[in-house]
Amino acid sequence: MNFFSQSLKKPDGRDLFLYSTRPIESGIVPTNPKHDAVTAKPEFRWHPFRGEWVAYASHRQNRTFLPPKDYSPLAVTKSSDFPTEMPAGDYEVAVFENLFPSLNTTTDPVAPSEIIANVPTRAAEGRCEVVVFTKDPDTSLGALPVERIRLILDVLAERTLALSRERSIRYVLPFENRGVEMGVTLHHPHSQLYAYPFVPPVPAKMLESMSAHYEKTGRGLFKDLIDSERKDGRRIIVDEELQTGEASALSFVPAFARYPYETWIAPSKPRAFLHELNDAERDSLARVLKKTILKHDALWNRPQPYLMILYQAPLDGAAHPEAHVHFEIYPPYRTKDRLKYLAGTELGGGMFVNDSVPEEKAAELRAAQEK
Repeated sequence: MNFFSQSLKKPDGRDLFLYSTRPIESGIVPTNPKHDAVTAKPEFRWHPFRGEWVAYASHRQNRTFLPPKDYSPLAVTKSSDFPTEMPAGDYEVAVFENLFPSLNTTTDPVAPSEIIANVPTRAAEGRCEVVVFTKDPDTSLGALPVERIRLILDVLAERTLALSRERSIRYVLPFENRGVEMGVTLHHPHSQLYAYPFVPPVPAKMLESMSAHYEKTGRGLFKDLIDSERKDGRRIIVDEELQTGEASALSFVPAFARYPYETWIAPSKPRAFLHELNDAERDSLARVLKKTILKHDALWNRPQPYLMILYQAPLDGAAHPEAHVHFEIYPPYRTKDRLKYLAGTELGGGMFVNDSVPEEKAAELRAAQEK
């Protein structure tokens, strides 16, 4: 799908990118909320027992928290007396640098590499962006037209490709938190994009397993998973290939799901990055993503809180035939009226206990009639 874009600079120097399926008018004036100067100098500290970096960003305690709809920084600017992150003008999707970033490349490090209590530290280099799906504060990703969801996929692909040109960036992780149960501080439909100077632990472990499988078999672990799930059929939620006979996207609850209603959405063919999908594959992925989110909502007759993550390959310049771009959705619910919280065995031991079986939850989602 062809789309139009504009690159602008906000008054405080942050980047702003506007996207639309129709031409964007010239003369749009970038805005940003009135605020005290934000000193964003996050840092990493090395966790010697887990073998991973931990980010510290105390300035984020001052970020906007659940404001009234009319005072949201993601609302469109209506008056110069109350400027927001979103300028007035005819566009559909906006992306801008986060005002309260956990990772930062625009300021000097808080300190050079040093040792604190035998713990190495370094500047938390990287980039945090906000992706605003729509100007409408009362809708959600699944309720948007499939054409808008397709545009959002194009935007995520374009931003990943742009960030891949930054030498310090090694992994781009887009994600959406929806609902206060998932820690949302702004209800306006949006996602975030974190660009790391290393591959974070979860995708690193996934890629390690995928690489080992590919080296052993010459096949993708994720593609083998898709083939086995299609052959079984009980955990499939939406599968366009069954309708069209062509390789298309699908969604399913994996047989090894750690959470009730955990759902994975992926293209059938192995692609390392979102930008490697062709037009037909992106169209199919947008349709399946919409249907799957609506099924989650229909199951509870209300917008379902969730965390949704997009996993891609690392940005290390190497080929990654083992990688398979896909979304993972994690809702918080254990049952229809009871929340699932991580407890001792999950947080303390890292061993998950699922109080249901994937076949049951996939059947519930498959039967839900999206509205």
